[in-house]
Amino acid sequence: MALSTQRASAFHPSADQSAPPQWNYDVFLSFRGADTRNSFVSHLYHELQHRGIKTFKDDPKLERGTTISSELFKAIQESRLAIVVLSPNYASSSWCLDELTKILQCMKSNGSVLPVFYNVDPSDVRKQSGSFAGAFAEHEKRFREDIEKVKRWRAALTEVANLSGFDSKNECERKLIEKIVEWVWGKVHRTFKLLDSTELVGIKFTREQMDLLLDPTDDVRFVGIWGMGGIGKTTIARLVYESISIHFEVSCFLANVREASEGNRLVDLQRQLLSPILNEQITQVWDEEWGAYLIKSCLCNKKVLLILDDVNASSQLEKFAKEKDWFGKGSIIIITTRDERLVKKHDMEISYKVEELGDDEALELFSLNAFKKFESEEGFWELSKCFVNYAGGLPLALKILGCSMYKRDRDEWKNELDKLRKIPETEIFDLLKISFDRLDEMNKNIFLDVAFFLKGMGMNKVIGILDSCDRCGGINALVEKSLFTIDISNKGNIVGMHDLIQEMAFEIVRQESPEEPGGRSRLCHRNDIIHVLINNTATSKIQGIALSMEKLEKADWNCEAFSKMINLKFLEVDNVIISSIPRILPNSLRIMKWNRYPSKYLPSNFQPNKLVSLEMRDSKLVGLWDEGVDLPNLKYMDLSCSRNLATTPNFTGIPKLQVLNLEECENLVQIHSSIAFLKWLTYLILDGCKSVKSLPREVEMDSLIYLSLSGCSKLKKIPEFSGQMENLSQLNLGWTPIEKLPSSIGRLVGLTILHVYNCENLLDLPSEICNLKSLEILNVIGCRYSDKHPENLRGHSKKPRFRWGLQRKAFVLGSLHGLWSLTKLNLSDCGLCDISGDIGCLSSLQELDLSRNNFVSLPASIGCLTKLRYFRVYECRRLQQLPHLRFGLVDDEDFCFINMNINDCTSLKMLPKLSIKNGRSYVTLRCVNCTGLVENDGCDDYWRFVQVPTLIWPPSNFRILTPGSRIPEWFNNQSVGDSLIVELPPCTTSIWIAFCAVFEEAPVDHPNPPPYLSRSFQIECRLEGHPVHRQAIDTGHLVSPHLWNILLGYKEVWVPFGAQARRGRTQPNHDDEPLHQHQHKSYFSSQFS
Repeated sequence: MALSTQRASAFHPSADQSAPPQWNYDVFLSFRGADTRNSFVSHLYHELQHRGIKTFKDDPKLERGTTISSELFKAIQESRLAIVVLSPNYASSSWCLDELTKILQCMKSNGSVLPVFYNVDPSDVRKQSGSFAGAFAEHEKRFREDIEKVKRWRAALTEVANLSGFDSKNECERKLIEKIVEWVWGKVHRTFKLLDSTELVGIKFTREQMDLLLDPTDDVRFVGIWGMGGIGKTTIARLVYESISIHFEVSCFLANVREASEGNRLVDLQRQLLSPILNEQITQVWDEEWGAYLIKSCLCNKKVLLILDDVNASSQLEKFAKEKDWFGKGSIIIITTRDERLVKKHDMEISYKVEELGDDEALELFSLNAFKKFESEEGFWELSKCFVNYAGGLPLALKILGCSMYKRDRDEWKNELDKLRKIPETEIFDLLKISFDRLDEMNKNIFLDVAFFLKGMGMNKVIGILDSCDRCGGINALVEKSLFTIDISNKGNIVGMHDLIQEMAFEIVRQESPEEPGGRSRLCHRNDIIHVLINNTATSKIQGIALSMEKLEKADWNCEAFSKMINLKFLEVDNVIISSIPRILPNSLRIMKWNRYPSKYLPSNFQPNKLVSLEMRDSKLVGLWDEGVDLPNLKYMDLSCSRNLATTPNFTGIPKLQVLNLEECENLVQIHSSIAFLKWLTYLILDGCKSVKSLPREVEMDSLIYLSLSGCSKLKKIPEFSGQMENLSQLNLGWTPIEKLPSSIGRLVGLTILHVYNCENLLDLPSEICNLKSLEILNVIGCRYSDKHPENLRGHSKKPRFRWGLQRKAFVLGSLHGLWSLTKLNLSDCGLCDISGDIGCLSSLQELDLSRNNFVSLPASIGCLTKLRYFRVYECRRLQQLPHLRFGLVDDEDFCFINMNINDCTSLKMLPKLSIKNGRSYVTLRCVNCTGLVENDGCDDYWRFVQVPTLIWPPSNFRILTPGSRIPEWFNNQSVGDSLIVELPPCTTSIWIAFCAVFEEAPVDHPNPPPYLSRSFQIECRLEGHPVHRQAIDTGHLVSPHLWNILLGYKEVWVPFGAQARRGRTQPNHDDEPLHQHQHKSYFSSQFS
């Protein structure tokens, strides 16, 4: 099959290119329901929707009318494309013919029409012959009084038959649908759709280069995009990412790698890449080496698109993508860099140098910023050409120059050009400084402050700090002049700027005193700062210092230099250990960040009443001041990991405090009672404060959003909540010895997350918990009452230790009635023997964990939890039966996802009965080491369920792992070993494949295997020329042989089939090793419809 080349083009360009319409639908499907609704059109519609193509397909009840409805007419008008499925009985429907006429009328002016000749000859459609002749004979009889309508129908059929289309007789149905969907995708989501936007003027990443990236291949490809700063490398990388990311299992854009490396934040980018895989276990990424190992381990079998933006060293690349085998087949790794040597060193398959813009493109980009349109205004064309020539094709320079000339008259343009001609064209600094020179004095200071100290901070925090410096209202003006950017992230609006702009700021300040750094207003380069502090050359001109060492360094500073910095507003010192103690610090400070501060107290004469942010992590502080101090502007205080800190200040003098972080202040004993009345406090973090025994009896913090007391191992009672604390959304009490929750917890009507995990003295939850109508996550794991309370309830980087040997009383779980919003409930390891039947009232519940409890049975009401997706009851060794489980679709889902883990339930006799509504279903059921199932034939019903699939299209996926060594008899293809090839029947509309594997655990090399050892089993299905489809499942330790049964629903079969088991470890420096060559049987059984 191929697109017809002799016919007229199906694309009809819009008459108004300047104002394209806003489509409500990507595609309108026109078809004869009796011919194709439940077969070809159903499958086509599913594939279009699956690709994210919004498609209109009318309801069958609409066809009962005699004329086209206003609803359908409106849908046609609002659709970008139309697919007309011309089947044998299409012309017999006057409804279809009216629909076609309207489609052609609309699409001539605003879209495209694609005919699909389904079991009909295109010439029969064009000439109305064959089956179409009989249909029109009937129409001419029926509409003899309106013969013009019949003529319009004939003309419409002739016209649509002359358009390029697809013919079903040239391809099997599966291939036909694939090609139609790809054609639609190319129209709706053009690879270079974003090139029409104003931000991408002049991008020269050609269509051929893009197609090279999209060319299907199993090779892992490294792509280097390089060129000077400001030339558009990041823009191109984002274009590629947005254009092709849909084709990958994992896609991630990691921005500012160089900057993250300089700030020791590469591990944050590693977490960003791994977070979709590790989810809540992302905290396992604790350093760069471990992160690199996890990237290799987690992504080696996945098709990945990874963008590493602004890489300037091989060491950075090696933390994310050292070798090709770190990624699965078909992966693409793209880096942007200013260093061509980096691209050559790593032998990247595709290397693309970003060149300067040509004259026409440069003029277009300049005009867009100077006049807000693509052409220069009358009288400014020659002047515009002069600016463009001066910029030398640098996109960033063109944008900045254009913005600086916006709404200025010709005389100002000429004066600016005269000034430009005095500056050498090749000096980027001078070019960019033009915009800086046009700023007033306040905006100049704002620009320099952000460039040196505030870049990367949240918008609100930056504004607050600048306000304290009496520098107000300049952020938006600097954004408009393209000197700042506002990047939207999950952390809010982040203030940023281009590297070249920041380098310009550094050079501006350097030129204030080229020879002596002490005479400059701002210092951020290591050597300059060390020179000033060792040689005591500071002056009153210094307004800010930012020193962050890559590695911990010792320094011998003359701290008397600080006494000269009477105008110092910003002080940042990190990763430096100094021998002397500062006796004087400037009271003019607005930001003080001094991690590893060497003294027990701040200087007694330090009274920074304009201080906004105080960060002193890992300090030697015992207290801040001997006496109270007024800090009326302080909003952020972080003293975390100051392990000698014994007391907090009196908070009465800090009324505007918003964030207080005292995490891991292990010797902190006293928290001043005034903390209870901080009306503006939003985040209070006391995690790991092991010496805190008490908090104020009541707290009244109306603004509090987050309160965490995790690991306060001596805190037996938490405060009562008084006043209106409606904003508190997260409360973490894990690893504390609290004996009960206050009844006032019911007042926290905005609470969405409550953690009380491993509170081993907690006997129950108060009845007031049912008042928390907004609660979404309730985590009560490990709340087993212990008569022997351990000294240390919390250990970092350790898994919870379940003390089965201690004398314990079971945690008592009361009613959960009323928690309508609850989506996650974890009651594992609570010693529960039963659970209230009203658990079935949790209508929103999607995750339920009841593992490691003493249940014999569970209430039948669990079957009412139709939105349940994750159900865990593993290691419930007394559990004998499970209730009937019913699953349905959630909200707008088009499939039902179910994951059940009942591993090591050794007393379980029967598997639960499952009821799943029609629709696409993904079911995983793990029953590892459930030995009672084998003894009682408790798996038989499941094998019958797999043997005769009752589902209809769309296809489904079932994975069931149970003990057993006998392949069910109904499997008709079998093989001993790790591979199987089967003879396939002819292509059909849908197909199911069931296959089964028997495997057992290999002997471990050492008698006491490490706890981190994990095992998994993997099966691959392959069709030559197509991506590999992998099925993997974690097994853990196996006490006997097990059966893995999989049912897959597909529109095609992938063969040959192969399987292998691998032992996976979660420790670095150990390669995966295959299990021993055990006997392995594999069988296929297929069903077709």
